[in-house]
Amino acid sequence: MKCPECGLWNRASQPHCIRCGAPLNIDEASHHGWKENLLDGGASTTYLRADEFGVTDQTPEPRDELAREMQDLKRRKQRGTELQQRLRSDIPDGEPEHVIVTEKDNSGRDDPTRKTIIIKQITEAGARARRESEIRSRVRFLDENGAFVDTRVYDPLIPESFRSDENTLPHRSNRYLPKKRRVLPVVLGILLAVLVFGGGGYFAVRHFLDNTNRVLENPPGVVVSAGVLDDMASHTVLIPGTDGTTIYVKELHASYVVSEGFATLEIPDHIWYDTLEGALDETMDVTLTPFLKSSSGRQTPMDPIYYTISIPLSPLELETPDTTRTTVSTTLSAIKIVVRPGSHVTVNDKDCSDTVNSETGEMTYNATIQPKGDNEFRIVVRSQYCRDNTLTVVFYRAKQDIPLDLAPGTYGTTDKKSMLVSATTLPGANIDVITPHSDLNITELATTGKFSFNAVFDKIGNNTISIVATYPDKKPSQVDHVVYYVPTQDEYTPKAWPLTAEGYAELLSNITVRAARSQIYVVKGVVRYSISDKPQIVVINSSEDDKSQPVVLENYSKTKWEVGKYYRIYADAASTYGGMPLLNARYTYEH
Repeated sequence: MKCPECGLWNRASQPHCIRCGAPLNIDEASHHGWKENLLDGGASTTYLRADEFGVTDQTPEPRDELAREMQDLKRRKQRGTELQQRLRSDIPDGEPEHVIVTEKDNSGRDDPTRKTIIIKQITEAGARARRESEIRSRVRFLDENGAFVDTRVYDPLIPESFRSDENTLPHRSNRYLPKKRRVLPVVLGILLAVLVFGGGGYFAVRHFLDNTNRVLENPPGVVVSAGVLDDMASHTVLIPGTDGTTIYVKELHASYVVSEGFATLEIPDHIWYDTLEGALDETMDVTLTPFLKSSSGRQTPMDPIYYTISIPLSPLELETPDTTRTTVSTTLSAIKIVVRPGSHVTVNDKDCSDTVNSETGEMTYNATIQPKGDNEFRIVVRSQYCRDNTLTVVFYRAKQDIPLDLAPGTYGTTDKKSMLVSATTLPGANIDVITPHSDLNITELATTGKFSFNAVFDKIGNNTISIVATYPDKKPSQVDHVVYYVPTQDEYTPKAWPLTAEGYAELLSNITVRAARSQIYVVKGVVRYSISDKPQIVVINSSEDDKSQPVVLENYSKTKWEVGKYYRIYADAASTYGGMPLLNARYTYEH
């Protein structure tokens, strides 16, 4: 309640102004006598608000301004209601139009990510109603301390015509749309995004593939050819130019003078990958960047030159064992390889380069084999001017319930008829040597598990030593060890029979008997052709006229045969091959 005297706002329940003491209820007297008035037929007490008297005060009062704004809002609402009634009477029925409106964010700016679909009547009256609805109302409020807070902004009044139809949408909101109409913009947006990004991705991938498959062409007149320089692969590049001019190549850090129309570049292939570490590919793309160099030292860039080089594989040959997977029964097994002298060799990442023979390139690695199944040994060789060559050798040694091991250093080759073999097993186990042997010693078997014997070899070539260990309540263990036995050449060659016509016929007729006795023959002749390279198997005509009596020979000697070359070979009978006698060659002599 506002005091009519001083203009101070007071609580409506206060009878007098707290500042000046003036009465706030001007009909106080009649208020006390309201019962009498009612009995007499009089009117009830009427309370008047001070702001209804139009009392003004020179002192500004925030609540006065608030009251005026509230009254203004009330009047504008009334005008809006009247305007809506006029618009409804003026707007004719017409075909609606779908309009997409961009909403505004919190700062009042257009937000392109927020779109609203409305249905609008295409009439001039509708346009006027739309402009009228853009008017915004602002109201200020007082906080608990009597101070103004920030102005609040309300959405404009929406004509009833926009709310009456369920297919219409108020401005700045889509919450009145049916579910189908709310989902439609989302679906359209998703489809548009898929088309845009999908199309962009397609062209990006197509561009990448085009560039990947594109063959780089050299400038006109440039000639690139492969060749050999100092026994190594190289390329010769001819760059056209004016005689006497100089061309500088950035990658080679060298200048070349044009002579007879070309600057000639002889480039070893290995310079491009000598300093590279790690695994290399089979090929490498090379780029040359030439510059035309003037007499004043000015350099003018020329078109780049491209070519591809091949990187050779490091030489690596496995000699022992014969295959990359072998079954063994010993703790130690030898791996023998041949590489280029000076190569870098690792076995299971252990550097063994110092064991490579500097002249022959041979290297022997003693592998420790555990009774666990497969034992893998990965050999990596890197020779000069070559890429890595990798070989994996697997030794299989069966798991043992009873430990049974041959002594380290047990030979795999010998030129003796017998060989001493030492081994260990579980103390108290029973030992049985099931191959030819002599002098079995088991005196320490019960205490330490050690025993020994002399293995006897009854044929030339590979002989197997077999030992079986048994123990109560345990699975038997067996060790099979192969020993390659060949007598010395002084002992071997004198026993050879010549392959005359009669001897050749007799060998074919009795090949089984001759193979069982390891009968030795001497074969002389020219290598006609090769059947296999590993192992090396060739055919030689053993007749004196070198036209008949073909013999198949498998090479176990230290000499590698060449087709068309004459040899004298000592070999022992093995079997037949394609109707021809097959012999195992042990010693080779060149003529």
